[in-house]
Amino acid sequence: MTGSIKKTSATKIHKEGYNIIAFFGIFLIFANIVFYYFLNNYHIIDYSFTVISAIFFTLVILFFRVPRRVLFGEENKIYAPADGKIVVIEQVFEKEYFKDYRTQVSIFMSPFNVHVNWVPVSGVVQYLQYHPGNYFVAWKPKASEENERFTTVFKTKDNIEILMRQIAGKIARRIVSYAKTETEYKSGEQIGIIKFGSRVDIFLPSNAKILVELNQKVKGNKTLIAEL
Repeated sequence: MTGSIKKTSATKIHKEGYNIIAFFGIFLIFANIVFYYFLNNYHIIDYSFTVISAIFFTLVILFFRVPRRVLFGEENKIYAPADGKIVVIEQVFEKEYFKDYRTQVSIFMSPFNVHVNWVPVSGVVQYLQYHPGNYFVAWKPKASEENERFTTVFKTKDNIEILMRQIAGKIARRIVSYAKTETEYKSGEQIGIIKFGSRVDIFLPSNAKILVELNQKVKGNKTLIAEL
């Protein structure tokens, strides 16, 4: 199921990627010059390195692409905050904020997915907390509590609280969040990015109607995750 999407201009590059793209661009140009200088008699190796460099640089750019998805979401409906695959749907005891049982829905973001994160539901930010941690593979259950992560809690106009947790993984090494406490956000606004992907958990009231299934591929700002 999807929300109402307004079509806008083409994909752009996220500002968080500018420095990284520039770094790899300069590094790969320099590396190719060195290869050409020392291996100019070994054209197969030289050409192969150039092709690999071009593919790698293209992937780095794709990591930071931002599709224009403007969502006009309905109240009390939860939309996917990230692109990826549903890897967890279960009742769990949420220890950090609620300290009671909630329905956890987790989206795993591969290195090939869009890495931007969006606000899953309209509401006011009640709680923000960054946690340093490890870098276990993101689809493992312990990643939600032991990996580096950033927690944001939204309260809807009906006083329902939804917790969103951005989690770093084996490759990701930086979580960026733009959320501010006591600030109201609309579902579909950009809330941050996890550089080189990872995972996003959403903790919902136990009586929320879940509208996705395990292993289902979802699109941020497009797929309807649940109804409150």
